Amino acid sequence: MRRTTTSKAGHAEPWHAHAWQTQSLLLAYPDEHEQFTHYLSLARRTAVPLPSPVRDHVLAFVEHAERTTPADLAAAYVATFDHRKRCCPYLTYYAHGDTRKRGIALLRLKQTYAAAGLRLSEDELPDHLAVVLEFAAADPAAGRRLLTEHRAGVELLRLALREEGSAWAAVLDSVSATLPPLKGDEREAVARLAAEGPPDEQVGLAPYMPPQFMPDPAGGPR
Repeated sequence: MRRTTTSKAGHAEPWHAHAWQTQSLLLAYPDEHEQFTHYLSLARRTAVPLPSPVRDHVLAFVEHAERTTPADLAAAYVATFDHRKRCCPYLTYYAHGDTRKRGIALLRLKQTYAAAGLRLSEDELPDHLAVVLEFAAADPAAGRRLLTEHRAGVELLRLALREEGSAWAAVLDSVSATLPPLKGDEREAVARLAAEGPPDEQVGLAPYMPPQFMPDPAGGPR
């Protein structure tokens, strides 16, 4: 396993799949059952051989989660991802907001996953970062392309989580360490999104999105 986090754009290293699967698990809702505890144990073991910028952020989150009660961790997850629009985990939202274009982007993601044999449950949207990471772990070359296409959204979410002091910022730091550094256009996209926010034409999503995933006017996307 090569210990480097730099690689050519579009090229996945052998360790990327392990990193993305681990990060996907850590972005799951931390329920109070044994499953998430198992995820933490698995993440700790899987992180050991990863490059240090990826590994260290994973371990930082795992250590925080292990010393936090399941109820408190679950409450923090809901407060962060369900009630703060700026911490939206749905990547196409950053580029398209609630517009027709987002509906088309969601459909294309579903088609990409289906072509690769990945079927989503009815309560999952294909642009949730955890889902994108799970796909990337299964198909690293295609997954890396998707993550790179949504690099600005990933970065904006990472910065928002850091500003909120969220423990999940460490997971996003780890994700960012698996991707190429931001370049000119991507930096500009991040700056624009941060200043303007995503488009706000709330039409065209009904065929693609169940109501629980529409933005909550009192908080954020569900």
